[in-house]
Amino acid sequence: MRILHFADLHLGVEAYGKLDPQTGLSTRLGDFLTAFDKLVDYAVNNDVDLVLFCGDAYKTRDPSPTQQREFARRVGTLASKGIPVFLLTGNHDVPNADKRATATEIFDTLQIKNVYFSNKPEVQIIQTKRGPIQIATLPWIRRGALLARDSAKNLTPEQVKLEIQRILTSIVSDHVAKIDRAIPAILAAHVWVSGATTGSEKSMSIGEDPALLKSEIANPAFDYVAVGHIHKHQVFDTNPPVVYSGSLERVDFGEEKDPKGFVVIDIETGADGKRHTSFEFHPLDGRRFLTIEIKLNSGELSPAAAVLQQLGDYRESAANAIVRLTITMPAEMEPFIRDNDIRSFLNDAHYLAINRDIKRDARIRLTGPAGQGTPEDVLKLFLESKYPPEKAAFLLEYGRILITERNQVG
Repeated sequence: MRILHFADLHLGVEAYGKLDPQTGLSTRLGDFLTAFDKLVDYAVNNDVDLVLFCGDAYKTRDPSPTQQREFARRVGTLASKGIPVFLLTGNHDVPNADKRATATEIFDTLQIKNVYFSNKPEVQIIQTKRGPIQIATLPWIRRGALLARDSAKNLTPEQVKLEIQRILTSIVSDHVAKIDRAIPAILAAHVWVSGATTGSEKSMSIGEDPALLKSEIANPAFDYVAVGHIHKHQVFDTNPPVVYSGSLERVDFGEEKDPKGFVVIDIETGADGKRHTSFEFHPLDGRRFLTIEIKLNSGELSPAAAVLQQLGDYRESAANAIVRLTITMPAEMEPFIRDNDIRSFLNDAHYLAINRDIKRDARIRLTGPAGQGTPEDVLKLFLESKYPPEKAAFLLEYGRILITERNQVG
């Protein structure tokens, strides 16, 4: 039996994008849909029995009709090819009121063939072309719903976190008791596993989320534990495998170096009569993020040319990438750096953000008895404190000319 596991699609992320003139939509929406298309093509062409999605279909709980349409199109393609699709609710899918529906709940309401949905802890049995499989679910559960229990009243914030962790662990234990060991079983969860790392630079609520220990979900009753919520692909265990698939596309520069893709799981019965699970991460070539750091030193005679010269090393790699350029420079060079020249030089970049890190020296006080030193002496002292000797001498010559001309006028 072959299962494709992915999560954290986040349709609706438009940061670092621009308007696509052909579609009228953000190019970043196109990036995420292209990644989803590659996943669909793989599932259709590689004999996949089940596509398992572990939460966060959209960026927000209220996606636009266009985003919902594009998500439904791809889910519909899989379902129409006879590939069951299982949709788990993530934290970005959960509404802020208990009675409001999630955006993916429409699939359950319409009872679409080959599409399954879960927004509560349960065990579902899904029929695939290679037989049944059990999906035990641990979707994102609203903190308010958990705290409504009598056991959570009058608790401190830390006690609340521990109580939620206890409740989630209890849910997993209940699932284990219900599972038929004769049928393959997967735990599908949208949670934070303690020790998981995230490369995202955006503010996340993970620090406040209850963290489940690996030992609390890595139960041998499961053939595989499919996890969503963190965008970085990582493996916690292999017996059974506890795996974050990661996201299909990069969201921000915190994920610049993270591989993106999905996981394919094979569950087979060996000659010993026991089930054996293997899995493989399939990377996707998504939109690249690229950070470029350039530094200009004091004494640079042609700051603008120096910037373009250093950028030459990145020109090829910046093509079609989302680029963040930081130029560190002394304050006196800032007027010589023109953003338009840089944008023209890196015109093949998909998106370019230019940051200037200006190094301002502490103001030098030229002290001394009143009237001491000529204007030339003061200028010489100032230039020598700001520039290398060669440039200071060069500027001083022009300074002398200006001082002479001023004295002659006076």
